[in-house]
Amino acid sequence: MANVSIEKEELWGHPKGLYVLFFTEMWERFSYYGMRALLVIYMIAQASHVDGPGLGWTKLEAYQLYGWYVMLVYVISIPGGILADKVLGQRKTVMLGAIILCLGHGTLAIEADWAFFTGLALIILGVGCLKPNISTMVGGLYQQGDIRRDKGFSIFYIGINLGSLLATSIIGVVVAEWGWHAGFGLAGIAMLLGLIVYVWGQKYITHVGNKPTVEEKKNDISLVKIFSNIFQSPLQLVILVSLLALSLYAGFTLEGVDHWGYGALFIFLSFVIGLLMMIFKSLETQVLKDRFLVLLLSFLLVIVFWGAFEQAGGLMSVYTETKTDRMLLGYLIPTPMFQGLNAGFIILLAVWIANIWAKRKLKNKEASSLFKMATGTIIMGLGFVFMIFAVKEFDANGSSGMQWLVLAYLFHTIGELCSSPVSLSFVTKLAPVKYASLMMGLYFAATGLGGKVAGILGEKSEHFGEYTIFSGIVIFTVVFGLLVIALLKPLKRLTHGAEDNETVQHEAEGFELADAQS
Repeated sequence: MANVSIEKEELWGHPKGLYVLFFTEMWERFSYYGMRALLVIYMIAQASHVDGPGLGWTKLEAYQLYGWYVMLVYVISIPGGILADKVLGQRKTVMLGAIILCLGHGTLAIEADWAFFTGLALIILGVGCLKPNISTMVGGLYQQGDIRRDKGFSIFYIGINLGSLLATSIIGVVVAEWGWHAGFGLAGIAMLLGLIVYVWGQKYITHVGNKPTVEEKKNDISLVKIFSNIFQSPLQLVILVSLLALSLYAGFTLEGVDHWGYGALFIFLSFVIGLLMMIFKSLETQVLKDRFLVLLLSFLLVIVFWGAFEQAGGLMSVYTETKTDRMLLGYLIPTPMFQGLNAGFIILLAVWIANIWAKRKLKNKEASSLFKMATGTIIMGLGFVFMIFAVKEFDANGSSGMQWLVLAYLFHTIGELCSSPVSLSFVTKLAPVKYASLMMGLYFAATGLGGKVAGILGEKSEHFGEYTIFSGIVIFTVVFGLLVIALLKPLKRLTHGAEDNETVQHEAEGFELADAQS
């Protein structure tokens, strides 16, 4: 009877709960990427815009809000994860996030300034509750050591990109036909579908993501306990107090309407630095301390990568809207469709890229996580070379061809497939076990900081021009990636063999699986 019960709970070799989470995440990503594709171009659209009146903001104002929005979406994942770990459990926190997202996207569909800002705030809170916890639930569907786990995450990852592809393919057409708020409303309908799927599928996920038990709460390491140790270290206490004082000073003296935001950001970063110092001090062995330092370096790679990559929703989106010839066979291609190139390329190239790395590992060539992340950053950065060509063509002819955008997104996607999938795994390999959840939260915070960097670069383009910004991104990403590769040997020594247990046989099995899938 036990075997029959297990079979009833499975579909195509995986728990039925995986497909519940797959479609929930697919519709959530549809709503997120659909709204993201519209956000900046809606803010800069004037009253005479072909798709209807927008907010009429300057590009500078739009880039500022975009940077804060992308950063907060990911940074709020930290309290979202804490809420799940300490109070509600992942399952209920995802439900809460989905409900808040429905309210947020529905509010955006209302044509009013208050609705715009309220909707964005609700979306930030909703994604913060849903995003980190639904991924944790996918892992919880499988027993420890279940060889189906990696493939399950791959299936889940397809759902993310399918949602993005569908959103960017459809939402531009909806906006062209019925206006901006119809597009925002469509994102809300998609999120409502995701919520319906999640509610319907509760019976398949009752065993994962539940409230923490009393015993689990006792074993948790609280942030308060970690920070209390800082009073035992006068030097580190002085560093933290000094950083907080500088943060407050910056908040009052920086120019711009968002100076208060930077003050709050610097205060947040000061506490993060203090937290990292305390974690480092609490580690019992030199091996753990060395691995922790390498992990922090990987976070810098994450910030650099996403700081460049997130131009897709900011500077590149505006460039597509205002300076690209989007006519094809007499049809004007909506700007949001170009952001769908990333998801489309992922679906087409994911297996091929995985095969390349598997072959390298089988041939005993360098294929460590740091090498993949650095290589991905370089390739992604080189994609901006095509944006430089686009700017030159625009300066010469008054418009630039779509082929430059296609090539840029192609390189960005290849870079993402090299870097992004391994970065999360790298955190789990190097993070001290008792701080694993916390370090995962900091990983999402690093991703968010990358989004803020993207917004700042967009702002600077208004002063320095797109050619300078795109060129600067190419130079910095390539140099930074090459520097990491040059330091690869000493950095790998500091990991103390954290990846050595990944045997060639395991890679061979993965390679054969990828071949079968292709």
